[in-house]
Parts: sequence; structure tokens; C-alpha cells
Amino acid sequence: MDNKMNRRKFITATTTAGVAAAVLPSWACVHSSVLATLPRVEEIPYTQEPLPYSFNALEPAIDATTMQIHYSKHAAGYATNLADAIKAEGINTSTQKLSSLLANISMYSIKMRNNAGGHYNHAFFWKSMQSPQESNLPSEKLTNLYIKDFGSYEAFKTQFLEAGKNRFGSGWAWLVKNKEGKLIVTSTPNQDNPLMDVSEVKGIPLLGLDVWEHAYYLKYQNKRADYINAWWQVINWRQVENRLENQ
Repeated sequence: MDNKMNRRKFITATTTAGVAAAVLPSWACVHSSVLATLPRVEEIPYTQEPLPYSFNALEPAIDATTMQIHYSKHAAGYATNLADAIKAEGINTSTQKLSSLLANISMYSIKMRNNAGGHYNHAFFWKSMQSPQESNLPSEKLTNLYIKDFGSYEAFKTQFLEAGKNRFGSGWAWLVKNKEGKLIVTSTPNQDNPLMDVSEVKGIPLLGLDVWEHAYYLKYQNKRADYINAWWQVINWRQVENRLENQ
């Protein structure tokens, strides 16, 4: 009798485990473990924070009108729609960080994916910029990392510019640290980012560039390459280094 009961319990437990594994997307488990191997991700709150500078602070690289529309309309819209998706899908924002939600975004709706990504990406983008610097170069520490992983700072810069310029349609260019600890350049479509389990290239974002037309069209029209070259003068390299130091 005892043997039969033990066998029944074993079969029940095994079946339950198999069902649980089938319900949970395998990549969600894999990507969570990838994030676990990278010490820290920059956390972004679920609500829109104030812009860290005035609308005209990035001129002439980015004009005040574009910044005002970009922040007050486009980015604000993502934050509002994210709040709606959170309510509809029952997300407990007090226990689940936005980075964790993004890491398992395939478990949620397209609305959640677009707006969680859009909100995170824009908040990250604002922090990646500062007022234009006459000679805007990364620190010696960052430069040495670019030399190590790209061959030179100029080679990194070229790869990043190409990633932004050649992204078909709308999207983002990224500098990320992958699970091996290497710096790499990639790009994502729409409002995806490298934290997401649906991203082809995954890692911790260190620098991100918005190449949606709403980010540059008023000043640069269809000349995306001109926008990217001008943007290089407003990169906040200290913020990039801070992100690396917090790893």
C-alpha cells in the first residue's frame, strides 16, 4: 500500500512540474538568469519623472520645441498608456520592478510591451544627455574600455552611428554590457530594448539613442545622420560611466 501511495505521489508531482514548465515561457526563465548574472540594472519608476533640464538646454543639437513635444506628448503618452496596461493586467508595481517586467515582456500584451518599453526608453534617454560640451569625450576609463572591446573609441563611435542610422523605420541604438561583461552595440525596433526577453541582443543598457522621427524631424527633417552626429555633443558620458560603476 505504501509503495502504491509513494508511486502515485511521485507521478502527481512529476506531472505538476511538467505542466508548470510548459506554462512558463522558457525564455522568461533564461532571461531572468541572464539579468541575475549582471549585478545591477538602472531602475526607472513606473511614472514619468520631471525632465532633468530645461527644454532648451540641449540646443542647438536638439531644439526646445522638439524637446517639449517629445517629453510632454510622446513620452507622457507612453507613461499614461503604461498605467492603463498595468491596471488592466493586474501588475503589482510595489513588488515588481519595471526592469523585471521588461525581462519577461513576452508574458504580457502588445500594449504593455510598447508602452513599458516606450516609458523606460525615454526616461533612460533623458538621463543620457546634458547641455552641449565643446569637446565632449568620454573619460580615460571609458575610452580604454572602448579600445578593449571595439579596437578604438572611433570604431565604437562609428558602430553606434551606423546602428542608429541604419535602423529601418523607428527604433533605438544602444551601447550595452552583455552577460560576458563585454561592451557591444546593437539596435532595437519600435520601443523594444535589450532588457526584453524578445530582444535579439540582450544586455544591460549603458547608452541609448532615440531614432524615431519625432525625436528629430522638426529640426533635421529626414536627415537622421545629421541628428545623430549633432547628438554626440550632448551625450552625458559621466552618466554612462556611472551606469558601468554600478554594475
